[in-house]
Amino acid sequence: MNGRRRFLRDFLALLCSGGAIGGFLKLLPGSAHAKETVRTGKWYGYGVSVDKCIGCGRCMEACKAENNVPKEPFFFRTWVERYIIRKNGETAVRTIDPGAEPVPEAALDKSILRSFFVPKLCNQCADPPCVQVCPVGATWRTEDGVVLVNEKTCIGCRYCIQACPYGARYLSPATHTADKCTFCYHRISVGQLPACVEVCPTQARIFGDLNAAASPLSRFLRMNKIHVLKPGLNTEPKVYYANLDGEVR
Repeated sequence: MNGRRRFLRDFLALLCSGGAIGGFLKLLPGSAHAKETVRTGKWYGYGVSVDKCIGCGRCMEACKAENNVPKEPFFFRTWVERYIIRKNGETAVRTIDPGAEPVPEAALDKSILRSFFVPKLCNQCADPPCVQVCPVGATWRTEDGVVLVNEKTCIGCRYCIQACPYGARYLSPATHTADKCTFCYHRISVGQLPACVEVCPTQARIFGDLNAAASPLSRFLRMNKIHVLKPGLNTEPKVYYANLDGEVR
């Protein structure tokens, strides 16, 4: 009996000291002792102010010209979707055609409650599923947070295209390899802006270094209520939206 009491006393003392609890918590990956990843150096991200986008399509045209995207209309590294919300709750979504004349539905159709444009592109995830599924390592992430594709090693298996939850990848008919937005990496590497950001007439697109407090993107994040697409997937997207409507997916 004395031995049992001594064991209980020693065990309770260990609990109070935090030894047993601390040892147990170290075994839990989601414990309070888990350390967040601290990223140093440049860490690129992108912002979109939805209420400023006018659907002009200049970003799409500039991207195609800058990055030699195939001329067929259904290949894009970035695109703009028009959302039409009707009074009965229905939502219609279509990708705009930069070469077509805009149709003023809101002025003619009284059933429309509101209409707006949403630019979309590769979300340059911090935890990208496309990188995880690539069997040859052709899809990879740079130290500054940009996901790229090495067309010399890509075998065109389409695994990354299927894994992308944002529909941001396609198989190039010219190279037969996966292709997508790269934030115009060849431009940002020498201090220039992505082509789509440079040509936007309303400054609806913002690019910058998330680790620089004074960058345009950091100021954008501080001054707006921010959303990301499909946050429940835990891909940690680095394309941030301000004034995003709840119907957008």
